[in-house]
Amino acid sequence: MEDLRTSETWRIFRIQAELVDAFETLHDLGPAVTIFGSARLGPDSPYYQASESVARRLSSAGFSVITGGGPGIMEGANKGCYGGNGQSVGLNIVLPMEQSANTYQDVTLNFRYFFARKLMFVKYAVAYVIFPGGFGTMDELFEALTLVQTGKIRQFPIVLYGSDYWKGMLEWMRGKMLPTGCIGAEDIDLLSVVDNPDDAVDVIAKYYRMCTENVPEDRRKTHPVNIAMM
Repeated sequence: MEDLRTSETWRIFRIQAELVDAFETLHDLGPAVTIFGSARLGPDSPYYQASESVARRLSSAGFSVITGGGPGIMEGANKGCYGGNGQSVGLNIVLPMEQSANTYQDVTLNFRYFFARKLMFVKYAVAYVIFPGGFGTMDELFEALTLVQTGKIRQFPIVLYGSDYWKGMLEWMRGKMLPTGCIGAEDIDLLSVVDNPDDAVDVIAKYYRMCTENVPEDRRKTHPVNIAMM
């Protein structure tokens, strides 16, 4: 007879526990912005410094910041938010190489499963800011685009930081994907591209004001602006 602790059934209980813990921890977080980017870009990188600046401005404006909790761009964003008006949230996961939790987190959650962690990135976010990164960053970017395109979540700001880094991808989308008919012109319009922290925050703040203009101020923290439709 199979040992329950090593069975697929037991894995379901582990997944359930991970989700419940995250839901309960983040339930009262309020409006938050998820920031993605490479774990390999350290404090000397202009993108690290920009992520810190964006997060500091978001926190001053009352937004919490969610990252993957690791080094690089994630650390910069958590550092910028840490000690401000918003909460600095790290959704950590153990990886063979890059991941070690940074120290700038007001709220720390640890995940075994990528898909549970990815759900939390989008469920509590009113926007994404995506800095230069690798496969993981691209995964989060295109998942967000897919969820919006297919109507699984409401349209919300997906902000690409660093036009020079993203230029080739956007040119390919316009030059190959669009003419082939694989995407529509409106799909490219789901992306905003910025090159300074003020512009990134401005895109998000305008969207949030639009969503909450008829919501009493005392309810704005708990008002579901852009959570997943589930």
